[in-house]
Order: sequence, then C-alpha cells, then structure tokens
Amino acid sequence: MEENLKQQATDKIRIALYGPESTGKTTLAKQLAEHFQSTWIPEFAREYLQEKWDRSQQICEPEDLLPIAIGQMKLENQALANTGNYLFADTNLMCTKVFSEIYYGFCNPALDKAARKHKYELFFSHRYRCSFRKRRFAR
Repeated sequence: MEENLKQQATDKIRIALYGPESTGKTTLAKQLAEHFQSTWIPEFAREYLQEKWDRSQQICEPEDLLPIAIGQMKLENQALANTGNYLFADTNLMCTKVFSEIYYGFCNPALDKAARKHKYELFFSHRYRCSFRKRRFAR
C-alpha cells in the first residue's frame, strides 16, 4: 500500500462521517467535536479542488483522487496528536473510493486497498433523501 495512505495507529476513537455531498457531515463533525472537546478534520478534497478551480478552472479528474486521498490521510494522521479522546472525520477514504467508482467507473488500486483496510470505531452514515450520483458539469 502507498506509504502516504497508511492510517496511523492510535488509542483515540476515530469516528467517520460517510455519505454524499451536502448532507451535513461537516456541520455534524464540528458540533460533535465541540461537544466532546475533541478535534474534527475537514474534507481535504474541498480545498484541493477549489484551489484547482481557482488556478485553472478545471474540475475533479480521476488523477486528482490519489492526491486527495493522500491529503486526507495527512490531515487525519496529524490531527491525532492534538485531539482529545475522539477524532471526527468529515470524510474518509471509503467516500473517495465510492466517489471514484460512481463518477469514473473505477478506483485506483492503492486507494481501494487503503479504503478497505482503514478502521474506524464508529461510522455515521448520512442520507438526506439523496445518494451518490453522477452530475453534469458545464465546461
């Protein structure tokens, strides 16, 4: 497995929020972290893709998903040093894997392997009457 996709060992309780975009994962992660006096980590893809858009007006492409996954794991692993008993993850590699499979019809093997291997003590599955689905983007 790609070294940068490894999940750091910890005694902290990892909680992942899983689901489609715009279902309130970020809001819930922030609120839970505040309530439990712990840390939440944002979705790395949001910042990465905004910077890509600002730089070149390009949207997410399949080759972006591995750097996004690496960035997400870097955020998660770094946050472990500064959190209380819990770490709330706004997203995880499984979300990135599912996104890749639905939007592009495949998943990078290293991302797929890492997503399957990563462990979280609890998952919150978000579904607000919607599901992952392909969207049309204007170019």
